[in-house]
Amino acid sequence: MAQSTNRVIVSPSPGTSVAPIHQYTDEQLAKIKALREYTETLLLPPTDPYYPWELRWINKPDTMTRYSRASKWNFADAQKRIKATIEWRREYKPDLIPPDEVRIESETGKIIINGFDRDGRPIIYMRPGRENTETSPRQLRHLVWCLERAKDLMPPGQESLVIIVDYKSTTLRTNPSISVARKVLHILQQHYVETLGRALVVNLPMLLSFFYKGISPFLDPVTRDKVGIRPFLLQHH
Repeated sequence: MAQSTNRVIVSPSPGTSVAPIHQYTDEQLAKIKALREYTETLLLPPTDPYYPWELRWINKPDTMTRYSRASKWNFADAQKRIKATIEWRREYKPDLIPPDEVRIESETGKIIINGFDRDGRPIIYMRPGRENTETSPRQLRHLVWCLERAKDLMPPGQESLVIIVDYKSTTLRTNPSISVARKVLHILQQHYVETLGRALVVNLPMLLSFFYKGISPFLDPVTRDKVGIRPFLLQHH
């Protein structure tokens, strides 16, 4: 049974078997290598202040593999996708968002990183009912900050995470607008490809069911298949 805790959990339970583990054919490995070589041609000059952070992202073991899988091994599409993300990261600098910038967004615990699932995937737990600020770009930056931290916590071999959206106590006033949700989906689907392993929506009141009907056209098929809606989730105390 789940137990309440205020302990910060930064690694999966001992004995956790990371899943899924991706295996690649020789042809796929060659495409991953070619994508890496292409991406290196896009790198900033070493004198640029953001160069170390860009190189760090490119060197992560899951970067080339995720973009290769997301493109269904179409090399031209993988090039287009990774180039777009590199350009976005240069402008947005998600790895350099200072905690103080988004501190106020964290005060009510509306988005927390809450442990790991049985496959070793970090869990981002979102509670829209605890919204405490007006709509602004800072809300998106707070979510991106959380995505980056969740990725930092991934154990070796893990490339995905879980997002749980708990609508308990959410009202029309605190629920994010469809326009904000579209921006979130764009960032997640375009710049964190193959990062969402599973998404669960729980305690969704009928009053807000229109919200998911409104955003469903903006979910790509891969993302849609990973989203499960549970109208009620038993609360453990």
